[in-house]
Amino acid sequence: MLVVAALGGNALLRRGQALTAENQRENARAAAGALAGIVRAGHDLVITHGNGPQVGLLALQGLAYKPDEAYPLDVMGAETEGMIGYLIEQELENALDHDRAVVTLLTQIRVDPDDPAFAKPAKFVGPVYDRQEAETLAQRHGWSIAQDGDHWRRVVPSPAPVEIPDLKAIRQLLIHGTIVICAGGGGIPVMARPDGGLTGVEAVIDKDAASRLLAEALGADALLMLTDVDGIMRDFGTDRARRIGHLTPQEARALDLPDGSMGPKAAAAARFADSATGRWAAIGKLDDALGLILGSAGTRIATAPPA
Repeated sequence: MLVVAALGGNALLRRGQALTAENQRENARAAAGALAGIVRAGHDLVITHGNGPQVGLLALQGLAYKPDEAYPLDVMGAETEGMIGYLIEQELENALDHDRAVVTLLTQIRVDPDDPAFAKPAKFVGPVYDRQEAETLAQRHGWSIAQDGDHWRRVVPSPAPVEIPDLKAIRQLLIHGTIVICAGGGGIPVMARPDGGLTGVEAVIDKDAASRLLAEALGADALLMLTDVDGIMRDFGTDRARRIGHLTPQEARALDLPDGSMGPKAAAAARFADSATGRWAAIGKLDDALGLILGSAGTRIATAPPA
């Protein structure tokens, strides 16, 4: 079975942790242990991951150096895709005793320049701030900001992914049994020029939407959304909260879920499950990755319950 596993931001940085190389490596090691279980169970694996905190930190470092020479978001996305991919690649190779080839591929993903998201920034990047600090930074650097839970963060445009130009390379690697880490942080956002070439664009693509497009294009059997919660919860945030074990795509779409966290995951999962007969998606804890495949953990989104 071909599995696309989308690692949430917690894979390399848990909320409240310092954005250090040591913390990210330690978390990558834990993620690799869970992912290795999928491979040992006999499945082919493609891995995607988030990069919000990392790309935000790079942006801050650039502004602290020479604000007029700060790199655009597509270039910073490529940098973080390489850095995070390196950590996951190395730790997964170690977890598998170097029995399988693991490759990180910088992945371009085309977006539509007329996407309305460019006029309404909504994707969180970077660290969290209190409101006063966020407003000061926004005024100084021309940012858009929005509330994220009890804190405030920078927001940037998040256009929908349209096409993966590097899909042929990913397929070739899979044919040879390679574990592929790709489309990190939603991929590197690019748009087509009038001459048919590609050029980068100032945006960050939603990782869950990009992972869904990738899974569909590869003909994957399963899409896992690996995060730090047990799954989609009914009565979340109350003492009556309980995990929902199974949802149809229609039921998943009908839920009122937060736009900044579970909402995009449920939407991507429902769309993937509806894309072809037999496909399914699951949302749950990274530590329960194999349990999500077995149907014993998380929330599965499929037209039929797991056997």
